Amino acid sequence: MTTHSLCLFSGSANPPLAQAIAEQLGQPLGKCKTTFFPDSEIHVEIEECVRDQDVFILQTCSQPVNDHLMELLLYVDALRRASAHSITAVIPYFPYGRQERMAHGREAISAKVVATMLEALGTSRVVFVDAHSPALQGFFNIPVDPLSATPIIARYFLDERFANAAVVSPDVGRAKMAGKYAELLQLPLVVMHKRREEVGGVKVSHVVGDIEDKIPIVIDDIIASGSLLTELDALIEKGARKEIYLAITHPVLLPPALKGLDHPWIKQLVVTDTIYIPPEKQHPKLKVISIAPLLAEVIRHIHEATSLSYLLPKSQRGPLAKGCVGSLGEGL
Repeated sequence: MTTHSLCLFSGSANPPLAQAIAEQLGQPLGKCKTTFFPDSEIHVEIEECVRDQDVFILQTCSQPVNDHLMELLLYVDALRRASAHSITAVIPYFPYGRQERMAHGREAISAKVVATMLEALGTSRVVFVDAHSPALQGFFNIPVDPLSATPIIARYFLDERFANAAVVSPDVGRAKMAGKYAELLQLPLVVMHKRREEVGGVKVSHVVGDIEDKIPIVIDDIIASGSLLTELDALIEKGARKEIYLAITHPVLLPPALKGLDHPWIKQLVVTDTIYIPPEKQHPKLKVISIAPLLAEVIRHIHEATSLSYLLPKSQRGPLAKGCVGSLGEGL
């Protein structure tokens, strides 16, 4: 058993999620203050003693990405200078996660830059959810816990109305993630294959798998501009039912995506609260599922120095038990 006290702080990006995690842990959030100056500089201050404590700083790096990332880095520095025993950065939505490689020459690997900054400032451990690329964890030389919201979202689809459904991967790159959904829900897997056209842009060329007369459950890790929503006609052309559900972890939700949700064939977009959704981005078709219980349990395990391997993606296998209760690991 650890002799260091647990303390949870939150940046300004997602206060509701932080408060929900604190309630799950049964303790108040730590006192801190973020100030945004008129010249766009950011000032942070820890308003209580953290000496020799296990500190967890929650900050999702959504829009404005650079402001939230800089705020997180400043908090890590402030906590280190305040003599915290350990500093775990809990980053539900990891910034620059889609820039994890050089697609062309003379490009920055931006995700690696973020990892380097977090390590250089003294971060002890990093936790994130459904990173765009599994390679992201390899950018760190400190412990990393790559969590997945797949089982949490999948449980939503444990309903008789989805008995005749199929899990759809929007492209080959998401096939592995879709395969996990299909395995958990015991549903068939369908993959949309795309090709780049000479005039520019990408078009669905093939739909691999049986989707005829089935309800499509289209999965992805991020919905930003909503380009995926313009490609769903290919499923209808192959005989899918005109009631499409989307299961996507991170709701960035730029204006085109919100407009795309108005399509009559789209019945619901199921997301998590890794990103705070302000009132102007609310939509009747949005269903938000909280990952606070998962993050709270992970924080508790890290603090108590006990294994959390059953919460990591590699162990999230097998059909979900309908009506399962208790630990998040049960029924997996």
